[in-house]
Amino acid sequence: MNIELRKTLWAAADKLRSSMDAAEYKHLVLGLIFVKYISDAFDELRSGLRVALADPESELYLDDPVVRAAAEEDRDYYTAANVFWVPEQARWENLRAHAKQANIGRRIDAALDAIEADNPRLKGILDKRFGRAQLEPGKLGELVDLVSTIGFGAGDKAKDVLGEVYEYFLGQFASAEGKKGGQFYTPASVVKVLVEILGPHKGKVYDPCCGSGGMFVQSEKFVESHGGRFGDLSIYGQEANPTTWRLVAMNLAIRGMDFNLGKEPADTFHRDQHPDLRADYVLANPPFNISDWGGERLADDRRWQFGTPPTGNANYAWLQHILHHLSARGQAGVVLANGSMSSNQNGEGTIRQAMIERDVVEVMVALPPQLFFNTPIPACLWFLAKSKAGNQHLPDGQRADLQLRDRRGEVLFIDARKLGRLEGRVFRVFDDKDIEQIADTVHRWRAPMKPAKRGRRTSKRHDDGLYADIPGFCRSVSLAEIAEHGYVLTPGRYVGAEDIEDDDEAFNEKMNRLTAQLAEQMGKGVQLDALIREKLEGIGYGA
Repeated sequence: MNIELRKTLWAAADKLRSSMDAAEYKHLVLGLIFVKYISDAFDELRSGLRVALADPESELYLDDPVVRAAAEEDRDYYTAANVFWVPEQARWENLRAHAKQANIGRRIDAALDAIEADNPRLKGILDKRFGRAQLEPGKLGELVDLVSTIGFGAGDKAKDVLGEVYEYFLGQFASAEGKKGGQFYTPASVVKVLVEILGPHKGKVYDPCCGSGGMFVQSEKFVESHGGRFGDLSIYGQEANPTTWRLVAMNLAIRGMDFNLGKEPADTFHRDQHPDLRADYVLANPPFNISDWGGERLADDRRWQFGTPPTGNANYAWLQHILHHLSARGQAGVVLANGSMSSNQNGEGTIRQAMIERDVVEVMVALPPQLFFNTPIPACLWFLAKSKAGNQHLPDGQRADLQLRDRRGEVLFIDARKLGRLEGRVFRVFDDKDIEQIADTVHRWRAPMKPAKRGRRTSKRHDDGLYADIPGFCRSVSLAEIAEHGYVLTPGRYVGAEDIEDDDEAFNEKMNRLTAQLAEQMGKGVQLDALIREKLEGIGYGA
């Protein structure tokens, strides 16, 4: 789906929104996109089935037209092809035919009820709010017509187009909602950094505050782009907000992904839906610095292996909850506020010290400002590992029998605050080259040690494949040095200043050369001033 079409769709949808809050309106748009997609997929399979049933050369051939017509509606053909069964009343052509009627909202709700009734995987996850939507008369019908312009092509291409549309609209709604939008959406470029560093390829992936499911979607994309199979990852998530819980379920369902979001929307700290889960990968963007998380009721919780988190800030509760749910070789990537790296309030420094001494902190990344829709608070990435003894999952392209370097007793610090570009005037994004630079640095740091080459380095990219500290950007630091700094994990404290290019010219020689160059330029300036005055006098503007 091209960029211009996406922008056109958004502009039209946003215009239709009128006075309705984006937080409410997004569920109408995304719900209709969902119905359009599953209806298109159903129609496509039905058309192919109709041709096969009427073809004497096909093994599905039926000579009786009446029997053929009945066979087209045989649910087993659709479920066998992993296509949602869409009851007649819920098919898009029927909804569009009634789009201009006053009761279209109730018709859409009834269609969603019928879809849920015939597809157990969708039970309870479709958001039925169309009948009570506070839109001006006729606006919902216009929205139906708008979504009708989205054409979902054949097979996997249809899923790709759907994914593009869904992700684009989620991002646009998050931007429109501002602070509130960030509660359900993590910017795609930040998710890509997490996924590229962790490299989830097979196993269990968990997100304890999964929002709209972007971490899961990007993880599946990573697997497929690196030669893995769709479905190699088992997806586990939890979300407290009932509306967002339905949103993530719908986002995953339309992509054909199997998932376990627990029995119901629930608070992760107080009603853990996966108490026995030990995940291979955890990716999370918890709400920053939340103070009302009910910590006073969890003082002796078994998850607090490194110390009881303060009741006034949940940052270290999230980190310890995540570590609790990691497998013996599990790895985690977590987005948190910058304060988590240095705060000593209410015992946070003691917990951080215990985590460092137990060697579960692997990589720290400082992020640039303006990456997030929901907060101006500076953020960072924590990468945690149950073991750094050279047994992490290998970066793509390395031999399966090659052990990674033992990085016990070290933490990699990356200062990425200068990376990214502004998209518009408000938000910053990482381009692919930024993501590659960060992820490549981590992979080189983890990679097996090779004999070092003698001689001076000429490139910051280290084309020999070795990791090396880059002043101002990255540095591998021992736990002993971190202890000397009071167990503070702020990358800027360790990476130092960026190297100034050394041209080997002696100071005195350089100073004489630059002074002469300045005198020459000032002389030329005087000559130009005289020439300008002369020209001005020639046209009657003399001083």
